[in-house]
Amino acid sequence: MSMTAAQVTQLTAPNQTVEAPNGASYAYRRLGEPSASAPPLVSFQHFRGKLDNWDPALVDALARTREVILFDNVGVGGSSGTVPRTVTAMAHHALSFVDALEVREIDVLGYSLGGCVARAPPERPAEDLPGCRARLPLSSTRPTSPAKSSGS
Repeated sequence: MSMTAAQVTQLTAPNQTVEAPNGASYAYRRLGEPSASAPPLVSFQHFRGKLDNWDPALVDALARTREVILFDNVGVGGSSGTVPRTVTAMAHHALSFVDALEVREIDVLGYSLGGCVARAPPERPAEDLPGCRARLPLSSTRPTSPAKSSGS
């Protein structure tokens, strides 16, 4: 017996993988129903955070009104590769993940380092993903120093 989208929770949503054009394989989970009024919410986690680090009560509450996508960035959890050394490189990998899903409009929930990744250059995702738009709710994060985010 399969579950409906309303019955799927963060803890029961299946782990999936997608191969991106950059050659990385990203682990992710999708839950909640796609909404005409809200694009998918893609969640950027803290340093070394993975799919299971999100609070299920928060994720399930968010998924009641929209689609939520949790993912492991490159080199973390179930994703392939090596953790990048710069926030900018982490941001490029996050964009590669979104590109692989063929999603063109997203909201991003950035937590801690994930908030820095969400704000890192390129500041306009459209430069890397034509037609992609994003809104960025941020939590427990700080401003990113351009010198530090670029690896300089």
